[in-house]
Amino acid sequence: MDDAQLLTIWQQRRTSTPAVPLAQPLVQFMKHKLSKKVRQLGKLAKVWDKLLPAGVHEHTALDGYHQGVLTVIVDSAAHRFQLRTLLDSGLAAVIQSQFGGPINKIKLTPGQFYDLDSQTNQPIPASTKSIDQTNVCR
Repeated sequence: MDDAQLLTIWQQRRTSTPAVPLAQPLVQFMKHKLSKKVRQLGKLAKVWDKLLPAGVHEHTALDGYHQGVLTVIVDSAAHRFQLRTLLDSGLAAVIQSQFGGPINKIKLTPGQFYDLDSQTNQPIPASTKSIDQTNVCR
C-alpha cells in the first residue's frame, strides 16, 4: 500500500463513541425515578401513620408501592385479619382519598420487620439495639 491509500483508510476509519461517565446516567436515574418513589412512599407513610390505630400500626410496616399496589408487612395472622377488616370496612378508601394517588390494591404479606430477643422472644426496639443483640456471624 502506498501513502495515499493509507491516508484514505486513516481518514475513513470509524471513530469509537466517547466513553460516558457512569455518574451522569445514575444522577438522572436518581433524580427522576427514585426520588418519585421515595416521595410517594413518604406521602403514603404519613397517611398510614395518621389513619391507622396504634394497636395495629405497631405491627405493620410499609414495604413498597408499585403501579398502584401498596405492600404492607404484618407480623402476625391476628393483626393481618384485624387490618384486613379495617381496610374492608372503609379505611382503604380513606387512605386512597388522602393519598391522592392510585391505590388499586393493598397487599398484606406476613413477615417480621424487627429483631427478637433470643431470651424472651419479644421484639427489640430499634433505639435499644446493641451490637451484642444483633445477629453477627462468628
